[in-house]
This record gives sequence, structure tokens and C-alpha cells, in this order.
Amino acid sequence: MKNLHEILKKSGYKKIPFKVSKTQHLLIKATVNGVKGNFILDTGASNSCIGFENVAYFNVNAKATNTKAAGAGATGMDTLIGKNNHLKLGRWESDKLHLVIFDLSHVNEALTQYKAKPVHGIIGADVLLQGKAIIDYYNHYLYLLK
Repeated sequence: MKNLHEILKKSGYKKIPFKVSKTQHLLIKATVNGVKGNFILDTGASNSCIGFENVAYFNVNAKATNTKAAGAGATGMDTLIGKNNHLKLGRWESDKLHLVIFDLSHVNEALTQYKAKPVHGIIGADVLLQGKAIIDYYNHYLYLLK
């Protein structure tokens, strides 16, 4: 009998490890425009995003937008947009990553209150949908199809 990994590998999926934090967040390492960072893998976030303070760090070309962001405990936050960024998660890659840029300090404050490390951003449902994601929670792997 084949296991999940063998079936998905044969279908062309890439296996990307993630960790579960003390706060039960899924933490994943990602490279954006050639720069490594720490992200929360969030199936409930519609878009991938980074904090304002990480725009230069990830070499993102940020443009103004009239869109307001809303997230856990915060609404009406000003945003910028960074289009067509290069994202690499393990061996999976995309050149079409549009990043919403907003104030992530409330997220990182909550993480540090629980003695968890702050993150650079969030990988959201946009990436998960693009990669036809399958999440193996038990073994801590994200599978994305290229």
C-alpha cells in the first residue's frame, strides 16, 4: 500500500515541512525575492502578506492601494500592494506572488506575549489555491503542485 507522500510525489507535488508553534500556529520558512523569512501558514488568510517593516528586507516594490485590511482583532488597516514577487517554499516556486503589505505588529505582539518568535509575514490561501495545497497536519508537511 502506498502512503500519502508517495502518491503525491508521483503526482508532481512538492513536500514542504512546517512546524507547529507554542501558540498552535503553523510556521513555515519561505524565500521572497531571494531573501529568507519566517511566515505563518494561514488557511484563513485570503492573501499572503508582509509587514510594512519588511518591504525593503524582501526587496518588494510597494504601491499604494485603497484597500483596507482586516484580520484577527483588527479592521480598517491601511495597506500597500507588492505585485509579481518571487516566492519559494522548499522546491516549489511562483513568480506571481502578490503581497498585501500592512501593519503586522499586532500579530507579532501576540506571538511574543506567548514567547513565540515574531514572523515576517503570512502565507495565505492565495498560495494554497495556486499550488492546489494538501496539508498533512499529522506529519507537518505542506504539499504544493507545480
